[in-house]
Amino acid sequence: MIHAKAPLSAALATLDAIGEETRLRLCALLGEAELAVSELVTILGQSQPRVSRHLKLLLEAGLVERHREGAWAFFHLAAQGTGATLARAVLAGVDGNDPRLIADRVRLDEVRAARTARAEKYFAAQAPVWRETRRMHAPEAEVEAAIVEAAGTGFARLLDIGCGAGRLLELLAPRAETAVGVDLSPAMLGVARAQIEQAGLRNIQLRQGDIYALPVEGGVFDLAVVHQVLHYLDTPARALREAARALAPDGRLIVVDFAPHQCELLRERHEHRRLGFSRREVDDYLVGAGLTPIAHRDLAPDSPSSEGRPTGQRLEAQGSARGDKLTVSLWLAKKRA
Repeated sequence: MIHAKAPLSAALATLDAIGEETRLRLCALLGEAELAVSELVTILGQSQPRVSRHLKLLLEAGLVERHREGAWAFFHLAAQGTGATLARAVLAGVDGNDPRLIADRVRLDEVRAARTARAEKYFAAQAPVWRETRRMHAPEAEVEAAIVEAAGTGFARLLDIGCGAGRLLELLAPRAETAVGVDLSPAMLGVARAQIEQAGLRNIQLRQGDIYALPVEGGVFDLAVVHQVLHYLDTPARALREAARALAPDGRLIVVDFAPHQCELLRERHEHRRLGFSRREVDDYLVGAGLTPIAHRDLAPDSPSSEGRPTGQRLEAQGSARGDKLTVSLWLAKKRA
């Protein structure tokens, strides 16, 4: 968290923006969860135009931030800047047991419950597809352990590209100060939002965006992850160049995907454009993106647990999967300073 000090005039303008009951309640809510205008209308019991006017003032004062997700706009309390510093200082001094704030939190819980129900419905519809693919490769827990090991702990800002249901954000965001998850699908972001709220994580922002034009500033992330995304893409190299753009100097990128295989089922049923990637192919993509490959690991479907292996250990490529079994490959690369 960056704690900035504001000039007197800016501080007064910010305090004037937050110094109204509805706007203070909005800041309290947006400090708890990322919410759409329609959800805020439901919680506050006020008209959409009135809530939108209050949000506009908060945006102008730098107290809250907004991002688009299809036809919706989601708001959250600002994470950085003078507005963020003053907003948190004000909220820290407010009695959370005020009846109005308690009532707001009750309605917020109802909004969250509705989100969870929608997410579970979507998840139930997609679960058979995911289960079919997972049966083909190394246990998910083993893959996740390898990702966590490669990530380490030395990162403040995390970017999950193609975050899907948000599982990697749940695993890695507790190690970061701030995290951003990007996905093209509003439905998947809905699942991720429900999962993240259930996990009680408050340092994550979710954004809808194209993997070829990420809705994030460049040169700021210490760690980015591209997990099981490249095989859906027409031009994977372009996606990795965009991931590299988002990284700070010496920032690291983790890429996880399948080794080369012959499972046409994934192309026919699940829209996979590529049937895996060789180690050399992805290494070439990484180098072309201005990154230096520093570690590689293959997790075969019948490989022993990855526990106990030293970080960065290199394993020889397994080549193509055997039968309908898939080898999961992990690459770790660093952006050249």
